[in-house]
Amino acid sequence: MQSSGIQVLFEGANLSRLLGGLWVTLQIALISIAISAVLGVLFGIVMTSKSRVVRAVCRIYLEAVRIIPILVWLFIFYFGVTKALNIHLSGMFVSVLVFSLWGTAEMGDIVRGAVQSLPLHQREAGRAIGLTELQVYRYIIIPQAVRRLLPAAINLATRMIKTTSLVVIIGVVEVVKVGQQIIESNILNFPTASLWVYGLIFLLYFIICYPISLFSKRLETRWQS
Repeated sequence: MQSSGIQVLFEGANLSRLLGGLWVTLQIALISIAISAVLGVLFGIVMTSKSRVVRAVCRIYLEAVRIIPILVWLFIFYFGVTKALNIHLSGMFVSVLVFSLWGTAEMGDIVRGAVQSLPLHQREAGRAIGLTELQVYRYIIIPQAVRRLLPAAINLATRMIKTTSLVVIIGVVEVVKVGQQIIESNILNFPTASLWVYGLIFLLYFIICYPISLFSKRLETRWQS
């Protein structure tokens, strides 16, 4: 049974379909990570503002994204917002939007922590030699903050890649959805299809995420030594 079960992966175009679904997963993750990296840095800097109002608004956004599950956000935008505004948003667009909102919030908090962990006298020294606030961030704060935030940012990217599996709930045909389709259409001929299909999906996620996680740990260890 096991030898016949593994054959489901090589029946027709099943293997290429799974790889195509993986590409959809990576597209959602990579686009979201890119947007989050840019907006997250800006959001993190804004979170260090001296204005209590600005900090309060940023904190509300951050906590809302953290407290409410990603799945609920997907439902809110895919089913709620589209119905309320009478517009059509594709599952792919909603997925990128929600993951970008989540990634921006998390990246912003990472940036905020890295920036605020730097000694205050470094900013004061920059201003003392005539640097503007923008130049202080460009030449002093950001270069040092990047070193501190990069391991955590890489871990966030790994989490975003793994969490994209939730988009199957709103109909996005990514690797998990493709796997479900293959299992459903072959379950009679290959009773153990789910073991092999989900096993391969597990392996694909592992191949992508483990090297990234390993790189993050090594980078953190190297910079702390």
